[in-house]
Amino acid sequence: MGFVCGSLLHPFISITMASPTPSQSLPKPFSFKPTIAISSSMVSPTSSSSSSSTGSYSPRWDNSILRQPTTPYDSPPEILRHWIELQQPLASHDRFTVASYNILGDRNVSKHKDLYLNVPSNYIRWGYRKRVLCEEIMRWNPDILCMQEVDKYFDLRNTMEKAGYVGSYKRRTGDNVDGCATFWKPDKFRLLETESIEFKGFGLRDNVAQLSVFEMCRVESRRLVVGNIHVLYNPSRGEVKLGQIRFLSSRAQLLSNRWGNAPVVLGGDFNSTPQSAIYKFLSTSELNVRLCNRRELSGQRSCHPSEVLGGNGESRSSISVMDRVLNDCWTVEEVKAATGTANSHLVMHPLQLNSSYATVKGSTNTRDSNGEPLATSYHSKFLGTVDYLWYSEGVLPIRVLDTLPIDILTRTGGLPCKKIGSDHLALVSEFAFSKSTIEDDNLTTPAVLCLD
Repeated sequence: MGFVCGSLLHPFISITMASPTPSQSLPKPFSFKPTIAISSSMVSPTSSSSSSSTGSYSPRWDNSILRQPTTPYDSPPEILRHWIELQQPLASHDRFTVASYNILGDRNVSKHKDLYLNVPSNYIRWGYRKRVLCEEIMRWNPDILCMQEVDKYFDLRNTMEKAGYVGSYKRRTGDNVDGCATFWKPDKFRLLETESIEFKGFGLRDNVAQLSVFEMCRVESRRLVVGNIHVLYNPSRGEVKLGQIRFLSSRAQLLSNRWGNAPVVLGGDFNSTPQSAIYKFLSTSELNVRLCNRRELSGQRSCHPSEVLGGNGESRSSISVMDRVLNDCWTVEEVKAATGTANSHLVMHPLQLNSSYATVKGSTNTRDSNGEPLATSYHSKFLGTVDYLWYSEGVLPIRVLDTLPIDILTRTGGLPCKKIGSDHLALVSEFAFSKSTIEDDNLTTPAVLCLD
């Protein structure tokens, strides 16, 4: 496809604008036929409640069954995920599907073998996982796919191109070999502009993010900004997590304004739980960091499988309260990393975001009190939710691919497993544009520099 470059606005932000890809240059469709069919189910909706900025992660499920010994490899569970429909779906033909998937970097497997001691070695090998990952992706058939922990991009790209996708990739800075990759169907969306963010340039570690502006090929007025991020893992560095999310949101808003107030969808591994202060920041657009313990901002510390399944939430909550008392002070550098300035304790982002999974209600078998999945990641040291698909005004989720019940996950003995190629679950949402028309005079089309 032909790429054209815009001006470089910042040494750590690269911006690219692209011309439409000629249809005759598209790769031939990938003739893959998955063996597991998707089925739908009727699920009782659950009510949602507001999240607490200081509460510990305590999902609601029955622990008595989970404490029974299991033999996951003798009787592997059936892995079957269902589509959950919005109760009152929009009557719109301008629909599209977005998926977010942390695919587990191959190098990270070898660096953290202690996380996968219960996983058979053949399920860990990249060759096997790549096949299973691609089977999963083709089964869900997303129009846009946000991947994290990608360290085999060109290997994946070859397979994705055969399936009719094109992609872009941004590797993390420093000594890291993985990064973020965004794939899309060029017969459904035309790429207008891309932006890659290196957070290191802003004192926010080696993580990276991608922003892409798409236009529907069939309806040119339908434009969309898609963000893809893998937020820093370190549970103790909540100020860095806040800073990364704040910066990505600000850049997404700028691109949205640039392209006629296009709606925004942000996908990724946010390394924060639904009961955390960071989740509250994402959903409410602001957070006073003085009211939070930096080391507990993400809620990750309360998600060890033995603790989650053992029902020790109350003792953990007591420890967290004491920890907040002992570690309540923020340095000037930490405040600046979180908020962008040393003069304010209020961190804000400009987007009004909702979570697609919290919007499309599911069953208590798979959802928590916020409506979020009970778990999107599972290995020997973590069981909980850190992955999300956020959206702004202008689009609305009409269905989501539900996650798995906790008892099914625990029966696998740990992810990856035979039918899941990562230690995360893919999140998939189908959206519809909610605005009927967009006035041409509201559109701001940037000048494009054409290079031969």
